[in-house]
Amino acid sequence: MSTDPHTTAWLDQEDAHLAAVIRRARFAVQYVGPGEGPGEPAFGYTIGLFGLGHPELVVVGRGASATHMLLDAAAGQVLAGRSLVPGELVEAAGEALLVEECPNPGDVLLGANRWYQRPAEYSVPAQQLAWASPPGCWPWDAGWDGGAHGQPRPGTWTA
Repeated sequence: MSTDPHTTAWLDQEDAHLAAVIRRARFAVQYVGPGEGPGEPAFGYTIGLFGLGHPELVVVGRGASATHMLLDAAAGQVLAGRSLVPGELVEAAGEALLVEECPNPGDVLLGANRWYQRPAEYSVPAQQLAWASPPGCWPWDAGWDGGAHGQPRPGTWTA
């Protein structure tokens, strides 16, 4: 893949910034705003947990601030030695989150795969953290209200 010199310089700066954040905090959060299509929700994910032997974490359908807060809290538990397991209910930043396996991480973790220099077909693994809205009502329950962009189920959306 060839890129123009301006793009190469920008990517080099982004890589240096990401490296500094990961060195300082042991992980970073990448937030991606919503796309134009219905299958392109806003989401965020960690970069760095895979290097610690844990899947990266993903939160879908929340704003930037809430996404960062949830991922910071959940990743903090991983840094403290906890391994999150699919099917487990965890508390992070005062919210209940259900850990689910993300079956298509190569379509979602573009920045993490770039960081680890892995092609999409050999993507780093990821876990999607489902959230309840209102509290106690999950995306698969009647009465769930996920807001404007909702919270698509793992594997049904891409970056």
